[in-house]
Amino acid sequence: MHPDLTPDQFRVFLDWPVQWGDQDLFGHVNNVVYFRWFESARVEYLNRLGFARLHGDEDHGPIIAHLACNFRRQLEFPDTVRIGTRVTRLGHTSFAVEHGIWSTSKGGTLVADGNSTIVFFDYANQKPTRVPDEIRRKIEELEGRKFE
Repeated sequence: MHPDLTPDQFRVFLDWPVQWGDQDLFGHVNNVVYFRWFESARVEYLNRLGFARLHGDEDHGPIIAHLACNFRRQLEFPDTVRIGTRVTRLGHTSFAVEHGIWSTSKGGTLVADGNSTIVFFDYANQKPTRVPDEIRRKIEELEGRKFE
């Protein structure tokens, strides 16, 4: 991850209000909340790919293999964050997702960034399986580029 992320590097966004209950004893947003925000943004991205439909039909779908966050600035209530999500790598059975979180009240300042690895998983057999061609095509279409 790198602190020079900008919103124009992302194609999928989720705007989310900071809740009073997101704060901890020290008066800033608790670290766990950032992972929930990543999850909500990741689900938005996956829904655009049709994952919700696919998992129910064939018992195949996404599973998280890795998740990390870099905390750049503190956030407090009230605020609204803009969460960007993009795929940065598309492999045989997995793909890498990157997130950026910007504060609207801090002039669009990057407050956190993170990444995750999503494995396309066969839940019936409990093992990774190839990312389907349809999902690959949808990722490339959404990202506006081809992956090697």
